[in-house]
Amino acid sequence: MSERLAIAGSGAIACGLAAVAATRGEVTVLARSASSCDRAATKVHSICEKLGASVNGNVTVSRDPAVLEDATFVVEAIVEDPDTKAAFWRDLNGRVPGDAILATTTSSLPVSGLARASGHPERFVGLHVFNPVPKMDLVELAFPPEATAATRQRTRALCETLGKTAVEVPDTPGFVVNRLLFPFLFEAVRLMERTDLSAEAIDTCMQLGAGHPMGPLALLDLVGLDVSAAIGRTIDVEVPATVERLIEAGALGRKTGHGFHRY
Repeated sequence: MSERLAIAGSGAIACGLAAVAATRGEVTVLARSASSCDRAATKVHSICEKLGASVNGNVTVSRDPAVLEDATFVVEAIVEDPDTKAAFWRDLNGRVPGDAILATTTSSLPVSGLARASGHPERFVGLHVFNPVPKMDLVELAFPPEATAATRQRTRALCETLGKTAVEVPDTPGFVVNRLLFPFLFEAVRLMERTDLSAEAIDTCMQLGAGHPMGPLALLDLVGLDVSAAIGRTIDVEVPATVERLIEAGALGRKTGHGFHRY
């Protein structure tokens, strides 16, 4: 891997991306707290073991922002909140090399706004990878108008190195996949609300009848109901009442062990 990759975040996307990158070279993960640091280190190594790759010494997990100082490609994979993400980029300004590519894994937020917050829109890109990262081949690339040809070339080269298929998409809320996917997912919830069908029944129908690898309600659980609701609001799709109720109860899907299904 020609880039010195650093990933800010400790969630599923950050850890999955770090594990994939670790099979190609060295990668640094920046976490915010001691507990998230430990969780990220454990998660990354667990994913690497499942990939069957030897990555000893390839992953560094740290709380110290100084680890970003020599990164040539910085990927922000923190909470899907515009103010939190913008604050991260404003704080990072000037702390990384002047030619570093700056990327956000946002799945729905306007890339141009985050690019402006970074202070360097010419080196900025929306790098939307999909969860679980080791299994999902697609990366949606959304560039602000100021992005240079070098930014585009280096981003595509990194995707190729990571074994991903990159598709450039418009910088519109939800890009392509989520803009088309979430109205469908939420309609599955509304169907459940209108009928006596169980989550298991709906998911089985879509898996066996439509050939989907995962049912829509199980997919919402995988994404996280809180993240799904945030995406819905961003793309201006009404969030079903059942989703809001589960979020209020702390049932966010797989990450909490309970959503539409139990795990």
